[in-house]
Amino acid sequence: MSDLHELTALETAEAVRRGDTSVLDVVDHALARAETLGARLGAFALLTPERAREAAREPAVADGARSGSLWGVPTAVKDLTATAGVRTGRGSVIYRDWVPETDDDLVGLLRAAGTVSLGKTAVPEFGLPCYTEPAGAAPAVTPWDVTRSAGGSSGGAAAAVAAGVVPVAQGSDGGGSIRIPASVCGLVGLKTTRGRVPAGPAAGDPAGLSVAGPLARTVADAAALLDVLCGDRSWPGEPLVPRCPPEDGYLGVVRRGDGPRRRIGLCTTVPYGDLAGLLGPVWTGAPVDPVCVAAAEDTARVLESLGHVVEPVDVRLPDEVVAAFLTLWATLALADPVDPADEDRLQPLTRLLRARGREVSGIAALGALQTVQVATRRIVTDRAGLDAVLTPSVALPPRPVGWFSADGPETDFARQVAFTPWTAIANMTGEPALGLPTGWPRVDGVTLPVGVTLRGRRGEEDVLLALGAELEAATPWAHRRPPVW
Repeated sequence: MSDLHELTALETAEAVRRGDTSVLDVVDHALARAETLGARLGAFALLTPERAREAAREPAVADGARSGSLWGVPTAVKDLTATAGVRTGRGSVIYRDWVPETDDDLVGLLRAAGTVSLGKTAVPEFGLPCYTEPAGAAPAVTPWDVTRSAGGSSGGAAAAVAAGVVPVAQGSDGGGSIRIPASVCGLVGLKTTRGRVPAGPAAGDPAGLSVAGPLARTVADAAALLDVLCGDRSWPGEPLVPRCPPEDGYLGVVRRGDGPRRRIGLCTTVPYGDLAGLLGPVWTGAPVDPVCVAAAEDTARVLESLGHVVEPVDVRLPDEVVAAFLTLWATLALADPVDPADEDRLQPLTRLLRARGREVSGIAALGALQTVQVATRRIVTDRAGLDAVLTPSVALPPRPVGWFSADGPETDFARQVAFTPWTAIANMTGEPALGLPTGWPRVDGVTLPVGVTLRGRRGEEDVLLALGAELEAATPWAHRRPPVW
């Protein structure tokens, strides 16, 4: 089958199950695309072709029960995710030779589900920026316009899925790192509820901002991958246990059809005021681009046509809450150990954030956590009557490669804040947030994806996925193909 890349993940698994193709043929096809398109897009930090083919030949995969919904599906693992025996460079020249001895839990879950990893998808250094331009490697670019960034930090994963190299991929999201690449690459991306996906054995970041989740071209594929990433519903030692998944899984929710009519808030204005006091003279403020506003408003109209109630809401973050999040982000930049002699080898933005992190005292870090926790209670209480809040995913259409970093690290960071005004809210509150590719405007003569996000209640990924499935049925996007395909 020469057009295997045209299949969704679920269709690929069904083709394997019927015997129309083999796992090895599927993997070989994906590897061929990874070696050509993946290289052009900067999608991979490392390909492991022999390891992938060996996995595809194993009886447990090649001739196994094939009972899983994603059995035999090629995928890839984000280069921030530890994979035993595979170089995991974390987007940094400092870690380019690091080979973990232990898998992160989700790597084992992907393997147990019968998926086959082609290698590691590209990330920015330590996953800190919202774009993927690691030192010494090609930038990850969106296949809709290869002069523009694929976003970050799951930029490589998004580029690979959007170009049909793999149908689904795992991402992680500590401040928008799944939803941002989903928006600029035209994908479905789900930031999960805090604790939904096991974070062992390292247990994730201590602030609880970062979680794993799926990137896919369809809502059904995203739901199927979420079922895989959840794994066993009981994970000893996990500090947070959200509401249990539905009995028939998240894929069952999508296949069930329309659920109850929902009440949804719409916000297209930035949730904070003038950040000059926090970011200094490099901050000039940035309005939301009209194409991003239009994507959210058009989506709201579709939801209303489907019988849902949509009403305007004012989402605001006080200055002290924004400052607290920025404090936590700077301290988390220090989470990756670096020999002091190697600090100068880090990229300028990483050095800036780590320097800021060193200025934060233990008391100040605890204060920032407390501020975020208090803000979470207020944010969740304020939207208690709403099933979801709809916003643009980002404030601007996909940015040119180099746009963020062109004028130094301080301006780089300010531009990232301007680009992503809403994404960090879900990371602070621990709520799920579903990115959907509902906007397809012409920008500078090119059709580009512009996503929207539905932020839901904690534990209610099922509500978001049901809404996403309705929107996908009403305004299909899976048939769209980027110029690089």
